[in-house]
Parts: sequence; structure tokens; C-alpha cells
Amino acid sequence: MIKFKSAMVMVLSLVLLGGSVAPTMAALVYDADTASWVDASTIKARSRAGSTIRKEIVDYSSSYKPGTIVIETGERRLYLVLDGGKAMKYGVGVGRDGFTWTGTHHITRKAEWPGWTPPQQMRQRVPDLPAYMPGGPDNPLGARALYIGSTLYRVHGTSEPRSIGLAVSSGCIRLTNEDVADLYERVDVGALIVVNH
Repeated sequence: MIKFKSAMVMVLSLVLLGGSVAPTMAALVYDADTASWVDASTIKARSRAGSTIRKEIVDYSSSYKPGTIVIETGERRLYLVLDGGKAMKYGVGVGRDGFTWTGTHHITRKAEWPGWTPPQQMRQRVPDLPAYMPGGPDNPLGARALYIGSTLYRVHGTSEPRSIGLAVSSGCIRLTNEDVADLYERVDVGALIVVNH
């Protein structure tokens, strides 16, 4: 009987030990930024912290008039041309492979906390997308949107600030919500927008 009780205690100890180890193992997630398995709480904390790319005023020589937006997708930067050979430089997320584009258009509309209607092509690729999502903090368009000509593309905020500096979108240009709100105040409807690859 004593051997049986000892064996039961041993089995129970192993079960309890296994239970305390399993949650730790389950909390590991793959971090593409570091190419390693990390504790999930570090990913969540970092994503809430936002982008590490900060806007700044830089020297910028161009023939574009002040108020023009120039996006250099290869650099993952957006330049708002200012007076005196300067520009406000913002970090952006751009289209992933197969979703890059170039062109010259005008900003045709601006919206605060815009609603989002995913294009049909996107809904075919991702069938569980809603037909419409009202504006708000979890909306993929973020705090502000600048609509680009008659294209399906926008310059907009994001609820995923970690994506700034990456090529992850379906062609839209993303900024942090803080940066897109700043850009929104500086840009007028009708402003020229140039997208280079």
C-alpha cells in the first residue's frame, strides 16, 4: 500500500509539474522581426509601443511645390515637401510583393476615423472580411485617411504600428495614427501625391 501511495504521489507530482511547464511553452510565439521564438507578452508590449521610426524635418531638394507628398516605397518613407528645401519625413508601411505600384495623383478626399469597405478583390483573397467596418481604433484605416485619386489606395493610419517600415499592405500606405493625424492637418484636398518605387 505504501508503494502504491508513493507511486500516486509521484504521478501526481509529474502531472502538476507538466501543468506548470505547459503554459510557459504555449506562451512562446514566433517573432519574425528577430526570427526567434519569444514570450508572447513581449510581442504584445512592443506592438502597443508603436513604431520606432519617428517623423523629422530633413533637407529635401526637389522641384515639387510645398504641400506635395512624395512616397519612396523602397525607402519606406513619405516626404511632405515644405518651404526652404525641407520636408517632413515619416516612416510608412507599403505594399508587399505583388502589391506595389507607382504613379502621380491628387488627394481627392480626407476623412477622420474613416469606415472601411474592403475592395472586392481583397474579400476574394480573404473571404472572412466584413463587407464594411465602421471607423474606430480597431479599424484597419486608423485615425485618418487621405484618398488617392480614383485608385483603391489610401494614405492612412493603422492599428498595427509595428508594420511601419515593412512591406505588408495590399498597396495602401500606412503611418502610425499619430503621424497620419499630423500629416492630415498639413495636407489639403487637391495636393499632389507622387508614389515612386
